[in-house]
Amino acid sequence: MTTLRAHIFNILYLLWSAFMHIVCLPLLVAPAPAIHAAGKFLIAGSLWLLKVCVGLTMREVGSENLPAGPVLVAAKHQSAWETLYLSWRLNHPAFVLKKELLMIPVFGWFLARVGMIAIDRSGKASALKKMVADAKAIFAQGRPVVIFPEGTRVAPGARMPYQPGIAALYAQLGVPVVPVALNSGLFWGRQAFVKKAGVITIEYLPPIPPGLDRKSFMRELEARIETAAERLAKEP
Repeated sequence: MTTLRAHIFNILYLLWSAFMHIVCLPLLVAPAPAIHAAGKFLIAGSLWLLKVCVGLTMREVGSENLPAGPVLVAAKHQSAWETLYLSWRLNHPAFVLKKELLMIPVFGWFLARVGMIAIDRSGKASALKKMVADAKAIFAQGRPVVIFPEGTRVAPGARMPYQPGIAALYAQLGVPVVPVALNSGLFWGRQAFVKKAGVITIEYLPPIPPGLDRKSFMRELEARIETAAERLAKEP
């Protein structure tokens, strides 16, 4: 039954996404807020399909830790779910993502139009400099920035080194960083066809204030996220 429900979701999700991308093509010449609104509608439909077809829902913990105004969100990355949910939940967020995603026909065009922060992972110092400049421009618009510190999806219980991008943003932007832990990978794995019924927990941890030195910040960020993620991985 779980596999059948996953089949139904995957088919309907693909059809829904294709339909919305085609219908919204004229929005490529519209202002970015209009594209973001259409994206939220697409995501809301996708999350509804996930609930109805798979039986997968979510709960939030610590939403009071999300300050109003520009904020840097550093989230654990276990599945595609958090990219969908945080896009819907936050106020027109800009994600730090690899530039190759912008090359995907249609989907990538929309990403570029809403002002995502695309980075060249081979660019090293120049890429970090551009990322910081782009993030400052996003904050000037009053929008949050979302980054996945490990730089890729990581299975529950596993760890990857935290990348220097988050440290550069923290040092240069001078804003609080909200660590985010979750357990989405228990239900929607990185490359898993089958999505499982259950309740995903996403937890916004207390913000890390600006002003720490690089080592102290990275140590504190990783400790907060990984400790909470390990706890959430043990939840039923």
